[in-house]
Amino acid sequence: MPDDALGDDDVTALVARLLRREVSPAELRAAVAARLAAVDPRVRGLGLDRTDAPVVGNPEGPLAGVPILVKENTDVAGWPTTNGSAAYVPQPARQHAAVTEQLLGAGLDLVGTSRMPEFGLNATTEFVDAEPTRNPVDPAFSAGASSGGAAALVAAGAVPVAHANDGGGSIRIPAAACGLVGLKPSRGLLARSAHGALMPIDLVADGVVTRTVRDTALVLSALTGEPVRSRTRLRVGVVLHSPAGGEVDADTRAAVERSARRLEAAGHHVEPHRPAVGTGFVDDFLVYWGLLAFAVAAGGRRSFGPTFERSRLDPLTRGLARHFLTTGPRRPGFLRRLRRVAYRAEFIHQDVLLSPVLAHRTPPLGWLHPAVPFDDLRERLVRYVGFTPLQNVAGAPAVSVPAGRDGRGLPIGVQLAGLPGDEGVLLGLAGELEAASDVSSSLTSAAWTSPRISTRW
Repeated sequence: MPDDALGDDDVTALVARLLRREVSPAELRAAVAARLAAVDPRVRGLGLDRTDAPVVGNPEGPLAGVPILVKENTDVAGWPTTNGSAAYVPQPARQHAAVTEQLLGAGLDLVGTSRMPEFGLNATTEFVDAEPTRNPVDPAFSAGASSGGAAALVAAGAVPVAHANDGGGSIRIPAAACGLVGLKPSRGLLARSAHGALMPIDLVADGVVTRTVRDTALVLSALTGEPVRSRTRLRVGVVLHSPAGGEVDADTRAAVERSARRLEAAGHHVEPHRPAVGTGFVDDFLVYWGLLAFAVAAGGRRSFGPTFERSRLDPLTRGLARHFLTTGPRRPGFLRRLRRVAYRAEFIHQDVLLSPVLAHRTPPLGWLHPAVPFDDLRERLVRYVGFTPLQNVAGAPAVSVPAGRDGRGLPIGVQLAGLPGDEGVLLGLAGELEAASDVSSSLTSAAWTSPRISTRW
């Protein structure tokens, strides 16, 4: 569909065309509507379609006129907030979430919502009572989660950018699965969610998934009002051993090692690194994950209204709640230990850590289905996502960057992680990897200076 108003442009190129008045916001929304109609019957990433009645952003914002989908756990006034769950009947939100206000303030036009698994608890966007969201690269495989609908529709070319959020890897996982760039910002860099503020440890950070590093930098600058700046000559620690244990598959390991060689060739100091945290951290995080599911099950009517029925929660949510009840008493002090995670110990000799995003390629649909027996599903999830939760507990940034394909042609992502406030450092390195990658297109590596936001690598 390259001959419509969107063409094959990324967000950065669209902003430039909008400023030159070569295209209008209405034309972009019409192109998105047509692409969603063509793509979504195969991908199934769309929640609500509001292309005919969008919530229009600030016309003076730096991203004015660019269409975006909002993840369906984020309030948009007048739209139902489903949280990916069939356990209650959602009512129209009374007001915008804080991050929704930020998106609108930057000028983005909200044209609908993207699907997610129930309450964002799974690493695949699959359901017991509905069709799954499919990976646009190969529809037999998962698009990841919890921002799975967002990633699938950006990767399919239906929208140029989509809102996402991340409580344990939920931006980075689907970005890696679908071949996108996905940055989880530092805690507090963007507006904190109301739900996250109530958590004993706020794991959740909002962001976006994009096709290019420069787009992620542009959107981050637009939302924060600050330019994104990088540093040169960094010390990079290469992590190939998951805190959860288990082996990294051969294609993923090769992608990390290839990325390490590219960074070394670019002049960075690269050396192996062993995580300071191990299976004890993973066990504590799993109990906390269960606590969040238990809070949904126990407080659902208070949070979601009288239509909430615990029995309609999916088997994974119920299994995680049981895990908390049975395992939590045997791990006293798990919250205290999580709060005391010494994240800076990971960086005694490094500026950045390079690792897989996921221990193996995105699985076929069904492997992480919420109806898989809970003990089996728990073990599969722990092995799969062992590299991502640490940054959520620490409130630190990390970005997933495309790093090639596996033997079936499915995308592989690598993760760059830093200390709080290091978004510019990570995006600078991500841009170097993107430019050196044999899968990057001409638009991903193009130099860019925005007339509204000054960003440099």
